[in-house]
Amino acid sequence: MTKSKPPKLIILDRDGVINYDSKNYIRHVDEWHPIEGALETIASWSKSGHRIAIATNQSAVARNYISLEMLNAIHKKMLISVKKLGGEIELIKFCPHLPSAKCLCRKPQPGLIFSILATLNVSASNACFIGDKRSDAEAAENAKVTFYHVDANIPFSLSNLDI
Repeated sequence: MTKSKPPKLIILDRDGVINYDSKNYIRHVDEWHPIEGALETIASWSKSGHRIAIATNQSAVARNYISLEMLNAIHKKMLISVKKLGGEIELIKFCPHLPSAKCLCRKPQPGLIFSILATLNVSASNACFIGDKRSDAEAAENAKVTFYHVDANIPFSLSNLDI
């Protein structure tokens, strides 16, 4: 009897990949708008057995543009939206620090990815990371996970990936 391969863990950046990004930050739940096709693709991956997690830099918290309560409300809206489509996002990890903080969790550092891998008990070889920025690619490289690039804010860009 052959052992079946465990489902791949797909880790995604949030802003510009799942929802439209803004140079002024996403500060309120009403400003969070999913990119066309993104939630449907995530739900489809989840329903096909892939595990889904989010790794996102959210310096708007440290800048006092958004409270942790509002950030959690935005994430709850995203989780519910994917669940309504039959999918599941298992985990969201975020870095609330400023770029100048030199923390280990802010991408391009691999801390968020390492934390997700440890929490979900998945090896780097069985995970991938999808992002739109150079810092995402560098975080994936630093964590030794496969990286997939998507152009920011482009409808249906996730559905074009071969994962």
